[in-house]
Amino acid sequence: MDRSRLVALQAPIKERYRQDAAAARITLRAAGRLDSQDVVCSVETGRALVEAGLHPATGGGGLHACSGDMLLQALVACAGVTLRSVATSLELDVAGAVRAEGDLDFRGTLGVDKETPVGFQSIRLFFDLDTDAPPDQIATLVRLTERYCVVYQTLRGGVPVTVAYSPGAARDEDNA
Repeated sequence: MDRSRLVALQAPIKERYRQDAAAARITLRAAGRLDSQDVVCSVETGRALVEAGLHPATGGGGLHACSGDMLLQALVACAGVTLRSVATSLELDVAGAVRAEGDLDFRGTLGVDKETPVGFQSIRLFFDLDTDAPPDQIATLVRLTERYCVVYQTLRGGVPVTVAYSPGAARDEDNA
């Protein structure tokens, strides 16, 4: 996609959001079904069904997706799409790869050590870029990618997360 096509695609959307800020506020949703026999949750991705299960470091067999891996994959996907969008807007010819890695200490997850935090202690995002762009333009590209990447900004800044449960709601849904 070239810059003019991207601008043409996004211009009416941006104008609508300028005129009606409420139209820009959208709730994204994800849903999954708990397996009654195994430690698995089937997640609908919109394109396929992904079965998430325990990581081998917590007793999983390695046959299911790990939610920690899925979090890193979401970061890579979002950063990659954002980088391509920014590169297109800046009219930079950029190819390459995006990688993420994160460090976990599973003693926290398994409750082996109550002082060990649960979750990633650090995450690193890498852009392996093939481009002839000068270093200052690459720096701008990366800075703007960081600025506009939804998953990166969410992880970096944190957001309030609430938890609720409804006893019997899944059974009620199955009987509807």
